[in-house]
Amino acid sequence: MAIKKKISASSIKQLRVDDKRLNDTEIPGFHARISSSGRIVYYLFYRLDGKQVNLKLGPASDLTPAQARDLAREKMGEVAKGNDVHAVKKQTREETLRRKHLKLSIFLEERYLPFLHTRNPKTASRTVNHLRSRFDFLLEKDLDQITAWEIEKWRSEQRKLGKAPATINYTVNTLKGALSRAVEWGLIERHDLTKVKAIKSDNTRVRYLTEMEEKRLRHALKERGRNIRLARQSANEHRVKRNQEPYPCLDEVAFADYLEPLVLVAMNTGLRRGELLNLAWADISLTGKYLTVRARNAKSKEGRTVPLNKEAFSALANWRQQNPNSLYIYEGKSGQPLTDVKKPWALVLEAAFISDFKFHDLRHHFASKLVMAGVDLNTVRELLGHADLNMTLRYAHLAPEHKAAAVGLIG
Repeated sequence: MAIKKKISASSIKQLRVDDKRLNDTEIPGFHARISSSGRIVYYLFYRLDGKQVNLKLGPASDLTPAQARDLAREKMGEVAKGNDVHAVKKQTREETLRRKHLKLSIFLEERYLPFLHTRNPKTASRTVNHLRSRFDFLLEKDLDQITAWEIEKWRSEQRKLGKAPATINYTVNTLKGALSRAVEWGLIERHDLTKVKAIKSDNTRVRYLTEMEEKRLRHALKERGRNIRLARQSANEHRVKRNQEPYPCLDEVAFADYLEPLVLVAMNTGLRRGELLNLAWADISLTGKYLTVRARNAKSKEGRTVPLNKEAFSALANWRQQNPNSLYIYEGKSGQPLTDVKKPWALVLEAAFISDFKFHDLRHHFASKLVMAGVDLNTVRELLGHADLNMTLRYAHLAPEHKAAAVGLIG
């Protein structure tokens, strides 16, 4: 007998063969059917011009309840406009049959990329290029011929290369998302990657700088700046001798280039790399001594305000004085925000004799110093822009020596 309940992960999990059908309480016509074998398939019932249609959205093995709900909502929007989505799906399937085979490369270029552009033009090309580069060996394969075994083999190779589980999981999930869309659009009946489960890993890693490491990092940044200034002096002497216009002198400015102010602001605000690199001067209030992380640049998609302490304020004020006409704080030669700092960052770490430390760990360092200074975890959570306190507990562990000192207080 059919039951009525919101279709969710829990209600789908509780669905039994005897129930036969689960009708969603929020989206009219959206329902899930379970067969005698236990296979669950999502459908959308609608009427258009007097015609009744039961549109198959896809099996639960390929679509999560949330994905099925989004798809149902999307299709109902089309129906409301007078479009027969079932006829469109049929036409798409026929088009696919005419092609006989749909290669991953063609799908990414002709179907998936335009779709991503409607969702987020800023990241669309990046996502597709990521898939092309990581799965270049799959590009000429038919969508429905991409197997879980091939992905498992690729994952094993990536692990041997030392890639982090989180990085591997992200890439595989990106491909899964693309293939799930192909299922939703009726281009393929199903995909095999539902068999590929995420790699479990300890994501509680918190790496922060010791007092000596921080001193060495700061010294390495200063030394790097000094070497850049010396190189500029040498270059200008060379140009003057040849009656060429010299480059701007770096002797009287606070920073030789962007890296030192970038690291100093990162250490004192806890911003993620993407949040930092996308900062514009319009996001900085030097009079109010705070910066604003825009919702579009935040991982949580929620904006936040972060106060500037003395060092962060000084770094930004001096850097602004050096770059009075720039739009973004950390600009490349094209006038666009920098997108990568891996090479100079790696060289500075090498010069400072610091290992196993990523740029993102500056965020851990910021959080750990706050906790060690006695700042309450909820304030740390707000500064970091975490959605809940659990994330803050993961990122802001106390250093062992501070735990020992705390226990010692009652000894």
